[in-house]
Amino acid sequence: RLNNLVLALYRELYRYRSETRLNFYAFFKRDFPVAIYRHRYFILLALLVFVLPGLIVGGWTYFDDEAIYTVYGASEVRGMERMYDPEARKLGREREADTDIFMFGFYIKNNISVAFRCFAGGMLAGIGTLLVLFFNGLFIGGIAGHLTRLDYVDTFYPFVVGHGSFELTAIVFSGAAGLRLGYAIINPGPFSRLDSLRLAGRDVVPMLYGIVLMLVIAAFLEAFWSSSTTISNEIKYAVGALLWALVLLYSFSGRRYESR
Repeated sequence: RLNNLVLALYRELYRYRSETRLNFYAFFKRDFPVAIYRHRYFILLALLVFVLPGLIVGGWTYFDDEAIYTVYGASEVRGMERMYDPEARKLGREREADTDIFMFGFYIKNNISVAFRCFAGGMLAGIGTLLVLFFNGLFIGGIAGHLTRLDYVDTFYPFVVGHGSFELTAIVFSGAAGLRLGYAIINPGPFSRLDSLRLAGRDVVPMLYGIVLMLVIAAFLEAFWSSSTTISNEIKYAVGALLWALVLLYSFSGRRYESR
């Protein structure tokens, strides 16, 4: 009996060490999609809070040419219009650096700061997360409606369609992680609030790793792909549709592991 126990322990230890060698592969194949699936209700709530204000304000700024000034200041509106002017040599945010590599770093910083605010806002019982999602959705929807009204369709949408699949999805996932923390504070169950929060933090760690990678990919696409004026809009739309399909399929892939 003792010999069998030793052999079983050896097999368990050996199996663990073998899996850790493939940890990176296992994370993206299984752990991240499973974490997404387990938090699907928080993701749905984050999606609604993010998308609905954007749709409402987007429709408002599209039909009312003065509505955008209730969302942005006049100087910010002019800056946005310059970014997506059809005559611009580069699309998107104005270059303060001479090369795209610096903009790549800028986009990483900007994207991760938004995602961090979404996540950290969960410490305020989820209220901070809801506010960050709400206002980001409102700002994005407002400028989208305004630029559509100006007929900047051929510059704005080809620019955002590529990296938006990673960036916008990662923001929603960050909001879901923040809401998970908020729920742990509001409903700690049999644990103290501190222990419940600690457990929730461990629960969302796989999502956070995946979110960071998604934001890095989004920043890369935004700096080197989306801003290019040498790539035709047809190609940008085709690649954008493919990326959206891949991101969504991957996001739903965790279900098959949970159902086993």
